[in-house]
Amino acid sequence: MYEQILKDIKQDYYQQNFSNNGQRFVAWYLRNIHLRDRNETKDDITDGADDKQIDAIVIDDDKSTVFVIQGKFMGGDIVDAEPLREVLSSWIQFRDLVRLQEVGNNKLKRKLAEVAKALEDEYEIAFELITTAIPTEAANLDFATFQQRLAELSENDDISSSIAVIDEDELRRRYDLALERENPSINYTMELGQDRFFPLTIAGTQVVIAAVPLSECVRIPGIKDGTLFQKNVRQSLGLSNTVNKGIRATIYSDKHRDFFFFHNGITAICNKLELQDGTLKLHGISIVNGCQSLNTILSCSERVKTLDDTSVLFRFYEIPQRDRADRISISTNSQSAVKPRDLRSNDKRVLNLKKLFEQRYTNGYFVTKRGEVPSADKDKNYILDLSDLGKYLIAWHSQRPNISYSETKIFDKYFEQLFKREYAPENAQALNHWMQEIQKAWVKENPLGFNETLLAMKAYAPYHHLYAVSMCFAISNNQPDRVPNPHKCLQKAIQADMANEVVRISGISLNMALEAAANEPQQQNRVFSPQNWIKAKTCLAGINFAIRNYFNMLPMLPGGQEIKNNLNQILVLNNEDFEYRWAAD
Repeated sequence: MYEQILKDIKQDYYQQNFSNNGQRFVAWYLRNIHLRDRNETKDDITDGADDKQIDAIVIDDDKSTVFVIQGKFMGGDIVDAEPLREVLSSWIQFRDLVRLQEVGNNKLKRKLAEVAKALEDEYEIAFELITTAIPTEAANLDFATFQQRLAELSENDDISSSIAVIDEDELRRRYDLALERENPSINYTMELGQDRFFPLTIAGTQVVIAAVPLSECVRIPGIKDGTLFQKNVRQSLGLSNTVNKGIRATIYSDKHRDFFFFHNGITAICNKLELQDGTLKLHGISIVNGCQSLNTILSCSERVKTLDDTSVLFRFYEIPQRDRADRISISTNSQSAVKPRDLRSNDKRVLNLKKLFEQRYTNGYFVTKRGEVPSADKDKNYILDLSDLGKYLIAWHSQRPNISYSETKIFDKYFEQLFKREYAPENAQALNHWMQEIQKAWVKENPLGFNETLLAMKAYAPYHHLYAVSMCFAISNNQPDRVPNPHKCLQKAIQADMANEVVRISGISLNMALEAAANEPQQQNRVFSPQNWIKAKTCLAGINFAIRNYFNMLPMLPGGQEIKNNLNQILVLNNEDFEYRWAAD
Protein backbone atom coordinates (compact mmCIF):
# COMPACT_ATOMS: atom_id res chain seq x y z
CA MET A 1 0.00 0.00 0.00
CA TYR A 2 2.86 2.35 0.84
CA GLU A 3 4.46 1.84 -2.57
CA GLN A 4 1.18 2.39 -4.38
CA ILE A 5 0.46 5.62 -2.51
CA LEU A 6 4.04 6.80 -3.06
CA LYS A 7 3.51 6.32 -6.77
CA ASP A 8 0.07 8.00 -6.79
CA ILE A 9 1.21 11.14 -4.97
CA LYS A 10 3.79 11.82 -7.67
CA GLN A 11 0.90 13.08 -9.80
CA ASP A 12 0.97 16.80 -10.60
CA TYR A 13 -2.03 17.59 -8.40
CA TYR A 14 -0.30 16.37 -5.23
CA GLN A 15 3.14 17.72 -6.13
CA GLN A 16 1.89 21.21 -7.03
CA ASN A 17 -0.57 21.73 -4.19
CA PHE A 18 1.08 20.10 -1.17
CA SER A 19 4.55 20.76 0.19
CA ASN A 20 5.58 17.33 1.53
CA ASN A 21 4.68 13.65 1.34
CA GLY A 22 2.89 13.76 4.70
CA GLN A 23 0.41 16.31 3.35
CA ARG A 24 0.19 14.44 0.05
CA PHE A 25 -0.66 11.21 1.89
CA VAL A 26 -3.51 12.88 3.78
CA ALA A 27 -4.70 14.50 0.54
CA TRP A 28 -4.60 11.08 -1.17
CA TYR A 29 -6.72 9.67 1.64
CA LEU A 30 -9.28 12.46 1.35
CA ARG A 31 -9.47 12.04 -2.44
CA ASN A 32 -9.60 8.24 -2.54
CA ILE A 33 -11.38 7.25 0.66
CA HIS A 34 -13.56 10.22 1.64
CA LEU A 35 -14.06 10.91 -2.09
CA ARG A 36 -13.45 14.64 -1.73
CA ASP A 37 -12.86 16.52 -4.96
CA ARG A 38 -9.68 18.47 -5.76
CA ASN A 39 -10.89 21.76 -4.31
CA GLU A 40 -12.51 20.26 -1.22
CA THR A 41 -9.30 18.38 -0.48
CA LYS A 42 -7.16 21.53 -0.60
CA ASP A 43 -9.66 23.27 1.64
CA ASP A 44 -9.73 20.40 4.16
CA ILE A 45 -5.95 20.18 4.71
CA THR A 46 -4.80 22.06 7.83
CA ASP A 47 -1.30 20.55 8.14
CA GLY A 48 1.58 22.95 8.64
CA ALA A 49 3.09 25.13 11.34
CA ASP A 50 0.78 25.41 14.38
CA ASP A 51 -1.56 22.71 13.06
CA LYS A 52 -1.88 21.38 16.65
CA GLN A 53 -1.60 17.74 15.54
CA ILE A 54 -4.53 18.12 13.14
CA ASP A 55 -3.68 17.37 9.50
CA ALA A 56 -7.16 17.71 8.02
CA ILE A 57 -10.77 18.34 8.96
CA VAL A 58 -13.65 17.04 6.85
CA ILE A 59 -17.19 18.17 7.63
CA ASP A 60 -19.57 15.59 6.18
CA ASP A 61 -23.12 16.92 6.21
CA ASP A 62 -24.58 13.69 4.84
CA LYS A 63 -23.23 11.74 7.80
CA SER A 64 -23.54 14.67 10.27
CA THR A 65 -19.94 14.00 11.24
CA VAL A 66 -16.75 16.03 11.63
CA PHE A 67 -13.74 13.88 10.69
CA VAL A 68 -10.50 14.99 12.36
CA ILE A 69 -7.60 13.32 10.58
CA GLN A 70 -3.99 12.75 11.59
CA GLY A 71 -1.72 11.02 9.05
CA LYS A 72 1.55 9.11 9.42
CA PHE A 73 3.07 8.20 6.07
CA MET A 74 5.70 5.64 6.98
CA GLY A 75 7.76 3.19 4.96
CA GLY A 76 8.41 0.99 8.01
CA ASP A 77 6.40 -2.06 9.05
CA ILE A 78 5.17 -0.83 12.42
CA VAL A 79 4.05 2.37 14.12
CA ASP A 80 4.28 2.96 17.86
CA ALA A 81 1.87 4.69 20.23
CA GLU A 82 3.17 8.22 19.68
CA PRO A 83 0.75 9.10 16.83
CA LEU A 84 -2.17 7.98 18.99
CA ARG A 85 -1.03 10.34 21.71
CA GLU A 86 -1.02 13.11 19.10
CA VAL A 87 -4.64 12.27 18.33
CA LEU A 88 -5.34 12.39 22.07
CA SER A 89 -3.73 15.82 22.15
CA SER A 90 -5.98 17.07 19.36
CA TRP A 91 -9.06 15.64 21.12
CA ILE A 92 -8.18 17.45 24.35
CA GLN A 93 -7.76 20.70 22.43
CA PHE A 94 -11.10 20.20 20.66
CA ARG A 95 -12.81 20.51 24.02
CA ASP A 96 -11.84 24.18 24.02
CA LEU A 97 -12.40 25.41 20.48
CA VAL A 98 -11.96 29.06 21.46
CA ARG A 99 -8.45 28.45 22.78
CA LEU A 100 -7.55 26.16 19.87
CA GLN A 101 -8.65 28.78 17.37
CA GLU A 102 -6.48 31.39 19.08
CA VAL A 103 -3.27 29.34 18.79
CA GLY A 104 -3.86 27.45 15.51
CA ASN A 105 -2.74 28.45 12.03
CA ASN A 106 -5.04 30.38 9.71
CA LYS A 107 -6.35 27.32 7.86
CA LEU A 108 -7.12 25.62 11.16
CA LYS A 109 -8.80 28.75 12.51
CA ARG A 110 -11.11 28.87 9.51
CA LYS A 111 -12.00 25.18 9.69
CA LEU A 112 -12.67 25.44 13.43
CA ALA A 113 -15.25 28.14 12.76
CA GLU A 114 -17.01 25.59 10.55
CA VAL A 115 -16.61 22.90 13.23
CA ALA A 116 -18.27 25.14 15.81
CA LYS A 117 -21.25 25.58 13.48
CA ALA A 118 -21.44 21.82 12.87
CA LEU A 119 -21.36 21.06 16.62
CA GLU A 120 -24.27 23.48 17.11
CA ASP A 121 -26.15 21.19 14.72
CA GLU A 122 -25.18 18.18 16.91
CA TYR A 123 -22.63 16.65 14.55
CA GLU A 124 -20.39 13.92 15.91
CA ILE A 125 -16.59 14.05 15.92
CA ALA A 126 -14.73 11.08 14.45
CA PHE A 127 -10.95 11.02 14.92
CA GLU A 128 -9.06 9.03 12.29
CA LEU A 129 -5.39 8.09 12.56
CA ILE A 130 -4.28 6.95 9.10
CA THR A 131 -0.99 5.14 8.62
CA THR A 132 0.68 2.83 6.12
CA ALA A 133 2.15 0.72 8.94
CA ILE A 134 0.76 -1.74 11.51
CA PRO A 135 0.37 -0.50 15.14
CA THR A 136 2.53 -2.15 17.80
CA GLU A 137 1.01 -3.99 20.74
CA ALA A 138 1.60 -0.92 22.94
CA ALA A 139 -0.20 1.26 20.40
CA ASN A 140 -3.16 -1.15 20.37
CA LEU A 141 -3.35 -1.01 24.16
CA ASP A 142 -3.38 2.78 24.08
CA PHE A 143 -6.05 2.65 21.38
CA ALA A 144 -8.27 0.42 23.54
CA THR A 145 -7.87 2.73 26.54
CA PHE A 146 -8.63 5.82 24.46
CA GLN A 147 -11.69 4.17 22.90
CA GLN A 148 -13.09 3.29 26.31
CA ARG A 149 -12.42 6.80 27.61
CA LEU A 150 -14.32 8.33 24.69
CA ALA A 151 -17.24 5.98 25.31
CA GLU A 152 -17.38 6.96 28.98
CA LEU A 153 -17.22 10.68 28.28
CA SER A 154 -19.86 10.48 25.55
CA GLU A 155 -22.36 9.21 28.11
CA ASN A 156 -22.49 12.62 29.81
CA ASP A 157 -21.01 14.83 27.12
CA ASP A 158 -22.68 17.18 24.67
CA ILE A 159 -20.25 16.00 21.99
CA SER A 160 -20.27 12.38 20.81
CA SER A 161 -16.80 11.23 19.73
CA SER A 162 -15.19 8.11 18.32
CA ILE A 163 -11.74 7.09 17.12
CA ALA A 164 -10.54 4.73 14.41
CA VAL A 165 -7.03 3.63 13.48
CA ILE A 166 -6.81 3.15 9.72
CA ASP A 167 -3.72 0.97 9.38
CA GLU A 168 -2.28 -0.62 6.24
CA ASP A 169 -4.82 -3.47 6.10
CA GLU A 170 -7.82 -1.23 6.72
CA LEU A 171 -6.47 1.34 4.27
CA ARG A 172 -6.28 -1.31 1.54
CA ARG A 173 -9.79 -2.56 2.29
CA ARG A 174 -11.27 0.94 2.21
CA TYR A 175 -9.41 1.75 -0.97
CA ASP A 176 -10.71 -1.39 -2.70
CA LEU A 177 -14.27 -0.61 -1.61
CA ALA A 178 -13.98 3.00 -2.73
CA LEU A 179 -13.08 1.82 -6.22
CA GLU A 180 -16.50 0.21 -6.49
CA ARG A 181 -18.40 2.65 -4.26
CA GLU A 182 -21.09 3.23 -6.87
CA ASN A 183 -22.02 -0.45 -6.94
CA PRO A 184 -20.16 -2.22 -4.16
CA SER A 185 -20.29 -5.98 -3.76
CA ILE A 186 -18.85 -7.31 -0.51
CA ASN A 187 -17.82 -10.93 -0.13
CA TYR A 188 -16.89 -12.23 3.29
CA THR A 189 -16.07 -15.56 4.91
CA MET A 190 -17.12 -15.97 8.54
CA GLU A 191 -16.12 -18.69 10.99
CA LEU A 192 -19.22 -19.55 13.00
CA GLY A 193 -17.69 -22.27 15.17
CA GLN A 194 -19.39 -25.47 16.29
CA ASP A 195 -22.90 -25.69 17.79
CA ARG A 196 -23.48 -21.91 17.42
CA PHE A 197 -25.66 -21.96 14.29
CA PHE A 198 -28.34 -23.91 12.49
CA PRO A 199 -29.39 -23.84 8.83
CA LEU A 200 -33.00 -23.71 7.61
CA THR A 201 -34.90 -23.59 4.35
CA ILE A 202 -37.94 -21.30 4.54
CA ALA A 203 -40.16 -20.47 1.56
CA GLY A 204 -37.50 -21.95 -0.70
CA THR A 205 -34.87 -19.64 0.77
CA GLN A 206 -31.63 -20.65 2.47
CA VAL A 207 -31.44 -19.25 6.00
CA VAL A 208 -28.71 -19.48 8.64
CA ILE A 209 -29.39 -18.43 12.24
CA ALA A 210 -26.20 -17.93 14.27
CA ALA A 211 -24.77 -16.52 17.47
CA VAL A 212 -21.85 -14.46 16.14
CA PRO A 213 -19.15 -13.16 18.52
CA LEU A 214 -18.88 -9.38 18.63
CA SER A 215 -15.18 -9.79 17.90
CA GLU A 216 -16.16 -11.31 14.54
CA CYS A 217 -18.62 -8.47 13.82
CA VAL A 218 -15.91 -5.79 13.73
CA ARG A 219 -14.05 -7.72 11.02
CA ILE A 220 -16.93 -7.48 8.53
CA PRO A 221 -15.88 -4.97 5.85
CA GLY A 222 -17.89 -1.89 4.92
CA ILE A 223 -19.21 -0.79 8.33
CA LYS A 224 -17.55 2.59 8.80
CA ASP A 225 -17.85 3.76 5.19
CA GLY A 226 -21.45 2.53 4.93
CA THR A 227 -20.98 0.20 1.95
CA LEU A 228 -22.18 -2.77 4.02
CA PHE A 229 -25.54 -1.04 4.38
CA GLN A 230 -26.20 -0.20 0.73
CA LYS A 231 -29.63 -1.91 0.81
CA ASN A 232 -30.62 -0.46 4.17
CA VAL A 233 -33.28 2.27 4.29
CA ARG A 234 -30.83 4.47 6.21
CA GLN A 235 -27.19 4.78 7.19
CA SER A 236 -25.83 5.25 10.70
CA LEU A 237 -27.82 7.64 12.88
CA GLY A 238 -24.75 8.34 15.00
CA LEU A 239 -23.55 7.26 18.41
CA SER A 240 -25.38 9.85 20.48
CA ASN A 241 -28.91 8.40 20.56
CA THR A 242 -30.17 6.52 23.62
CA VAL A 243 -30.16 3.04 22.06
CA ASN A 244 -26.58 3.26 20.80
CA LYS A 245 -25.37 4.68 24.11
CA GLY A 246 -27.00 1.69 25.79
CA ILE A 247 -25.17 -0.71 23.46
CA ARG A 248 -21.82 0.87 24.30
CA ALA A 249 -22.60 0.85 28.02
CA THR A 250 -23.39 -2.88 27.89
CA ILE A 251 -20.17 -3.69 26.03
CA TYR A 252 -18.06 -1.91 28.66
CA SER A 253 -20.04 -3.26 31.63
CA ASP A 254 -19.78 -6.57 33.49
CA LYS A 255 -23.09 -7.56 31.84
CA HIS A 256 -21.52 -7.89 28.39
CA ARG A 257 -22.16 -11.68 28.36
CA ASP A 258 -25.89 -10.91 28.28
CA PHE A 259 -25.56 -8.79 25.14
CA PHE A 260 -27.14 -11.59 23.09
CA PHE A 261 -30.31 -11.40 25.21
CA PHE A 262 -30.50 -7.61 25.30
CA HIS A 263 -30.25 -7.20 21.51
CA ASN A 264 -32.95 -7.90 18.91
CA GLY A 265 -30.43 -9.23 16.40
CA ILE A 266 -28.96 -8.31 13.03
CA THR A 267 -30.36 -9.19 9.60
CA ALA A 268 -28.02 -9.78 6.65
CA ILE A 269 -28.97 -10.65 3.10
CA CYS A 270 -26.67 -11.86 0.36
CA ASN A 271 -26.83 -13.01 -3.24
CA LYS A 272 -25.46 -16.41 -2.31
CA LEU A 273 -24.37 -18.20 0.86
CA GLU A 274 -22.37 -21.41 1.31
CA LEU A 275 -22.12 -23.22 4.65
CA GLN A 276 -19.62 -26.00 5.27
CA ASP A 277 -18.14 -27.26 8.56
CA GLY A 278 -18.97 -24.03 10.39
CA THR A 279 -17.52 -21.80 7.69
CA LEU A 280 -20.05 -19.43 6.12
CA LYS A 281 -19.15 -17.87 2.75
CA LEU A 282 -21.24 -14.82 1.92
CA HIS A 283 -21.36 -13.34 -1.57
CA GLY A 284 -22.71 -9.80 -1.98
CA ILE A 285 -23.53 -9.39 1.71
CA SER A 286 -25.53 -6.38 2.88
CA ILE A 287 -26.90 -5.57 6.33
CA VAL A 288 -30.54 -4.50 6.14
CA ASN A 289 -31.15 -4.28 9.88
CA GLY A 290 -28.33 -3.63 12.33
CA CYS A 291 -26.52 -0.62 10.87
CA GLN A 292 -26.73 1.31 14.15
CA SER A 293 -25.58 -1.65 16.23
CA LEU A 294 -22.59 -2.55 14.05
CA ASN A 295 -21.38 1.06 13.93
CA THR A 296 -21.63 1.25 17.71
CA ILE A 297 -19.87 -2.11 18.16
CA LEU A 298 -17.09 -0.91 15.84
CA SER A 299 -16.65 2.23 17.95
CA CYS A 300 -15.71 -0.13 20.82
CA SER A 301 -13.57 -2.40 18.63
CA GLU A 302 -10.59 -2.80 20.98
CA ARG A 303 -12.82 -3.75 23.90
CA VAL A 304 -14.86 -6.06 21.68
CA LYS A 305 -11.76 -7.95 20.49
CA THR A 306 -11.18 -9.11 24.08
CA LEU A 307 -14.74 -10.43 24.57
CA ASP A 308 -14.71 -14.02 23.30
CA ASP A 309 -17.85 -14.87 25.29
CA THR A 310 -20.07 -12.03 24.00
CA SER A 311 -22.30 -12.64 20.97
CA VAL A 312 -25.17 -11.20 18.97
CA LEU A 313 -27.94 -12.96 17.05
CA PHE A 314 -27.47 -12.93 13.24
CA ARG A 315 -30.00 -13.91 10.60
CA PHE A 316 -28.46 -14.62 7.18
CA TYR A 317 -30.83 -14.85 4.19
CA GLU A 318 -29.94 -15.83 0.62
CA ILE A 319 -32.00 -13.23 -1.29
CA PRO A 320 -30.75 -12.54 -4.83
CA GLN A 321 -34.01 -10.82 -5.89
CA ARG A 322 -33.68 -7.04 -5.50
CA ASP A 323 -37.39 -6.25 -4.99
CA ARG A 324 -37.67 -8.91 -2.30
CA ALA A 325 -34.52 -7.60 -0.60
CA ASP A 326 -35.98 -4.08 -0.57
CA ARG A 327 -39.18 -5.28 1.10
CA ILE A 328 -37.18 -7.12 3.75
CA SER A 329 -35.09 -4.01 4.40
CA ILE A 330 -38.16 -1.83 4.89
CA SER A 331 -39.96 -4.40 7.08
CA THR A 332 -37.03 -5.18 9.36
CA ASN A 333 -36.43 -1.48 10.05
CA SER A 334 -40.02 -0.56 10.88
CA GLN A 335 -39.57 -1.11 14.61
CA SER A 336 -36.90 1.54 15.24
CA ALA A 337 -36.50 5.27 14.77
CA VAL A 338 -35.45 6.48 11.32
CA LYS A 339 -34.42 9.82 9.88
CA PRO A 340 -37.12 12.45 9.30
CA ARG A 341 -36.68 12.03 5.54
CA ASP A 342 -37.53 8.31 5.84
CA LEU A 343 -40.54 9.00 8.04
CA ARG A 344 -41.94 11.45 5.47
CA SER A 345 -41.63 9.05 2.52
CA ASN A 346 -45.13 7.68 3.13
CA ASP A 347 -46.73 11.00 4.11
CA LYS A 348 -49.97 11.50 2.17
CA ARG A 349 -48.75 14.87 0.83
CA VAL A 350 -45.59 13.26 -0.52
CA LEU A 351 -47.51 10.36 -2.05
CA ASN A 352 -49.93 12.80 -3.66
CA LEU A 353 -47.04 14.77 -5.12
CA LYS A 354 -45.53 11.53 -6.45
CA LYS A 355 -48.85 10.60 -8.11
CA LEU A 356 -49.27 14.04 -9.71
CA PHE A 357 -45.67 14.16 -10.90
CA GLU A 358 -45.71 10.71 -12.50
CA GLN A 359 -49.12 11.34 -14.09
CA ARG A 360 -47.85 14.59 -15.59
CA TYR A 361 -44.51 13.09 -16.70
CA THR A 362 -45.17 9.49 -17.66
CA ASN A 363 -41.51 9.02 -18.59
CA GLY A 364 -40.42 10.37 -15.21
CA TYR A 365 -40.17 9.02 -11.67
CA PHE A 366 -40.47 10.61 -8.23
CA VAL A 367 -38.18 8.85 -5.73
CA THR A 368 -39.68 8.94 -2.24
CA LYS A 369 -37.64 6.28 -0.41
CA ARG A 370 -33.93 6.22 0.24
CA GLY A 371 -32.27 3.56 -1.92
CA GLU A 372 -35.17 3.41 -4.37
CA VAL A 373 -33.98 2.92 -7.96
CA PRO A 374 -36.15 3.94 -10.96
CA SER A 375 -36.49 1.44 -13.79
CA ALA A 376 -34.14 1.77 -16.76
CA ASP A 377 -36.90 2.96 -19.11
CA LYS A 378 -37.36 6.24 -17.21
CA ASP A 379 -35.88 9.49 -18.57
CA LYS A 380 -33.12 10.58 -16.19
CA ASN A 381 -33.98 14.23 -16.91
CA TYR A 382 -37.38 13.64 -15.32
CA ILE A 383 -36.25 11.72 -12.24
CA LEU A 384 -36.72 13.75 -9.07
CA ASP A 385 -35.76 12.74 -5.54
CA LEU A 386 -37.86 13.80 -2.55
CA SER A 387 -34.74 14.86 -0.64
CA ASP A 388 -33.55 17.02 -3.53
CA LEU A 389 -36.99 18.60 -3.97
CA GLY A 390 -37.05 19.61 -0.30
CA LYS A 391 -33.69 21.34 -0.75
CA TYR A 392 -34.88 23.09 -3.91
CA LEU A 393 -38.11 24.27 -2.25
CA ILE A 394 -36.39 25.84 0.72
CA ALA A 395 -33.83 27.55 -1.56
CA TRP A 396 -36.38 28.91 -4.06
CA HIS A 397 -39.71 29.37 -2.25
CA SER A 398 -38.43 30.04 1.27
CA GLN A 399 -35.39 31.93 -0.04
CA ARG A 400 -33.19 30.15 2.46
CA PRO A 401 -30.53 28.24 0.49
CA ASN A 402 -28.34 28.44 3.58
CA ILE A 403 -30.58 25.72 5.11
CA SER A 404 -30.66 23.46 2.03
CA TYR A 405 -27.66 21.44 3.22
CA SER A 406 -29.59 20.19 6.27
CA GLU A 407 -31.89 17.35 5.30
CA THR A 408 -32.84 16.90 8.95
CA LYS A 409 -34.17 20.46 9.27
CA ILE A 410 -36.05 20.28 5.97
CA PHE A 411 -37.92 17.08 6.81
CA ASP A 412 -38.36 17.76 10.49
CA LYS A 413 -38.53 21.43 11.46
CA TYR A 414 -39.70 22.90 8.13
CA PHE A 415 -41.64 20.04 6.55
CA GLU A 416 -45.06 21.53 7.29
CA GLN A 417 -44.13 24.87 5.69
CA LEU A 418 -42.64 23.24 2.60
CA PHE A 419 -45.14 20.48 1.89
CA LYS A 420 -48.38 21.82 3.37
CA ARG A 421 -49.80 22.82 -0.02
CA GLU A 422 -50.44 20.88 -3.22
CA TYR A 423 -47.43 21.63 -5.38
CA ALA A 424 -47.73 21.72 -9.17
CA PRO A 425 -45.64 19.00 -10.85
CA GLU A 426 -44.64 21.56 -13.50
CA ASN A 427 -42.97 23.62 -10.80
CA ALA A 428 -41.26 20.55 -9.32
CA GLN A 429 -39.83 19.62 -12.72
CA ALA A 430 -38.85 23.24 -13.39
CA LEU A 431 -36.77 23.28 -10.19
CA ASN A 432 -35.31 19.94 -11.23
CA HIS A 433 -34.43 21.33 -14.67
CA TRP A 434 -32.92 24.53 -13.28
CA MET A 435 -30.69 22.52 -10.97
CA GLN A 436 -29.60 20.22 -13.79
CA GLU A 437 -28.51 23.31 -15.73
CA ILE A 438 -26.77 24.69 -12.66
CA GLN A 439 -24.85 21.47 -12.03
CA LYS A 440 -23.25 21.80 -15.48
CA ALA A 441 -21.34 24.77 -14.08
CA TRP A 442 -20.10 22.83 -11.03
CA VAL A 443 -17.73 20.49 -12.84
CA LYS A 444 -13.94 20.29 -12.78
CA GLU A 445 -13.67 22.28 -16.03
CA ASN A 446 -15.17 25.23 -14.08
CA PRO A 447 -16.77 26.97 -17.08
CA LEU A 448 -17.90 30.00 -15.04
CA GLY A 449 -14.48 30.57 -13.47
CA PHE A 450 -15.64 30.08 -9.90
CA ASN A 451 -13.28 30.91 -7.07
CA GLU A 452 -11.57 27.74 -5.73
CA THR A 453 -13.08 28.42 -2.32
CA LEU A 454 -16.56 28.37 -3.84
CA LEU A 455 -15.85 25.10 -5.66
CA ALA A 456 -14.78 23.59 -2.34
CA MET A 457 -18.35 24.18 -1.11
CA LYS A 458 -20.02 22.05 -3.76
CA ALA A 459 -22.24 20.47 -1.09
CA TYR A 460 -23.82 23.83 -0.27
CA ALA A 461 -23.27 26.50 -2.90
CA PRO A 462 -25.33 25.10 -5.84
CA TYR A 463 -28.48 25.81 -3.79
CA HIS A 464 -27.37 29.45 -3.49
CA HIS A 465 -26.90 29.37 -7.25
CA LEU A 466 -30.53 28.21 -7.59
CA TYR A 467 -31.62 30.99 -5.23
CA ALA A 468 -29.68 33.49 -7.37
CA VAL A 469 -31.58 32.32 -10.47
CA SER A 470 -34.88 33.11 -8.74
CA MET A 471 -33.55 36.51 -7.61
CA CYS A 472 -32.55 37.41 -11.19
CA PHE A 473 -36.25 37.29 -12.04
CA ALA A 474 -37.40 38.90 -8.77
CA ILE A 475 -34.98 41.83 -8.98
CA SER A 476 -35.62 42.43 -12.69
CA ASN A 477 -39.34 42.68 -11.96
CA ASN A 478 -38.76 44.92 -8.93
CA GLN A 479 -40.17 42.19 -6.69
CA PRO A 480 -37.20 41.51 -4.38
CA ASP A 481 -39.43 40.41 -1.50
CA ARG A 482 -41.54 37.99 -3.53
CA VAL A 483 -40.84 34.67 -5.21
CA PRO A 484 -41.31 33.97 -8.94
CA ASN A 485 -43.06 30.88 -10.27
CA PRO A 486 -40.24 28.46 -11.26
CA HIS A 487 -42.17 27.00 -14.21
CA LYS A 488 -42.95 30.45 -15.64
CA CYS A 489 -39.30 31.44 -15.26
CA LEU A 490 -38.10 28.32 -17.05
CA GLN A 491 -40.69 28.68 -19.82
CA LYS A 492 -39.59 32.20 -20.71
CA ALA A 493 -35.89 31.37 -20.50
CA ILE A 494 -36.21 28.29 -22.74
CA GLN A 495 -38.40 30.09 -25.28
CA ALA A 496 -35.70 32.76 -25.67
CA ASP A 497 -32.88 30.19 -25.51
CA MET A 498 -31.46 32.15 -22.56
CA ALA A 499 -31.59 29.60 -19.74
CA ASN A 500 -27.81 29.14 -19.88
CA GLU A 501 -27.33 32.92 -19.73
CA VAL A 502 -29.49 33.23 -16.62
CA VAL A 503 -27.51 30.40 -14.99
CA ARG A 504 -24.25 32.11 -15.98
CA ILE A 505 -25.26 35.51 -14.57
CA SER A 506 -26.55 34.03 -11.31
CA GLY A 507 -23.35 31.98 -10.90
CA ILE A 508 -21.08 34.95 -11.56
CA SER A 509 -23.10 37.00 -9.06
CA LEU A 510 -22.71 34.31 -6.42
CA ASN A 511 -18.97 34.26 -7.00
CA MET A 512 -18.79 38.07 -6.74
CA ALA A 513 -20.75 38.01 -3.48
CA LEU A 514 -18.33 35.51 -1.90
CA GLU A 515 -15.25 37.46 -2.99
CA ALA A 516 -16.73 40.71 -1.68
CA ALA A 517 -17.47 39.09 1.70
CA ALA A 518 -13.94 37.62 1.87
CA ASN A 519 -12.46 41.09 1.35
CA GLU A 520 -14.44 42.71 4.15
CA PRO A 521 -12.38 43.58 7.27
CA GLN A 522 -12.69 41.04 10.08
CA GLN A 523 -12.76 41.55 13.82
CA GLN A 524 -9.49 41.01 15.65
CA ASN A 525 -8.49 37.32 15.87
CA ARG A 526 -11.32 36.39 13.48
CA VAL A 527 -10.76 34.60 10.17
CA PHE A 528 -13.30 34.70 7.35
CA SER A 529 -14.94 31.29 6.94
CA PRO A 530 -16.53 30.74 3.52
CA GLN A 531 -18.45 27.71 4.81
CA ASN A 532 -19.96 29.68 7.66
CA TRP A 533 -20.75 32.55 5.28
CA ILE A 534 -22.58 30.19 2.91
CA LYS A 535 -24.58 28.72 5.82
CA ALA A 536 -25.57 32.14 7.22
CA LYS A 537 -28.61 34.17 6.16
CA THR A 538 -26.43 37.27 5.81
CA CYS A 539 -24.95 35.88 2.57
CA LEU A 540 -28.29 36.44 0.80
CA ALA A 541 -27.98 40.22 0.93
CA GLY A 542 -24.54 39.93 -0.67
CA ILE A 543 -25.91 37.77 -3.50
CA ASN A 544 -28.78 40.19 -4.13
CA PHE A 545 -26.42 43.15 -4.21
CA ALA A 546 -24.11 41.34 -6.65
CA ILE A 547 -27.04 40.61 -9.02
CA ARG A 548 -28.16 44.26 -8.99
CA ASN A 549 -24.59 45.37 -9.53
CA TYR A 550 -24.15 42.99 -12.45
CA PHE A 551 -27.31 44.21 -14.18
CA ASN A 552 -26.17 47.83 -13.73
CA MET A 553 -22.72 47.08 -15.14
CA LEU A 554 -23.93 44.94 -18.04
CA PRO A 555 -24.31 47.77 -20.62
CA MET A 556 -20.66 48.72 -20.07
CA LEU A 557 -19.41 45.24 -21.08
CA PRO A 558 -18.72 44.21 -24.70
CA GLY A 559 -22.03 43.05 -26.14
CA GLY A 560 -23.61 43.71 -22.77
CA GLN A 561 -26.34 46.05 -24.00
CA GLU A 562 -27.73 43.38 -26.34
CA ILE A 563 -27.67 40.82 -23.53
CA LYS A 564 -29.47 43.25 -21.24
CA ASN A 565 -32.12 43.96 -23.87
CA ASN A 566 -32.73 40.22 -24.28
CA LEU A 567 -32.84 39.76 -20.53
CA ASN A 568 -35.32 42.60 -20.15
CA GLN A 569 -37.64 40.63 -22.43
CA ILE A 570 -37.28 37.17 -20.92
CA LEU A 571 -37.05 38.14 -17.25
CA VAL A 572 -40.29 40.13 -17.22
CA LEU A 573 -43.17 38.24 -15.59
CA ASN A 574 -46.75 39.12 -14.67
CA ASN A 575 -47.68 40.09 -11.14
CA GLU A 576 -49.68 36.86 -10.73
CA ASP A 577 -46.47 34.93 -11.40
CA PHE A 578 -45.13 35.99 -7.99
CA GLU A 579 -46.08 34.97 -4.46
CA TYR A 580 -44.80 35.69 -0.98
CA ARG A 581 -42.04 33.46 0.27
CA TRP A 582 -42.83 30.44 2.42
CA ALA A 583 -41.63 31.22 5.93
CA ALA A 584 -38.90 28.87 7.14
CA ASP A 585 -37.41 30.82 10.06
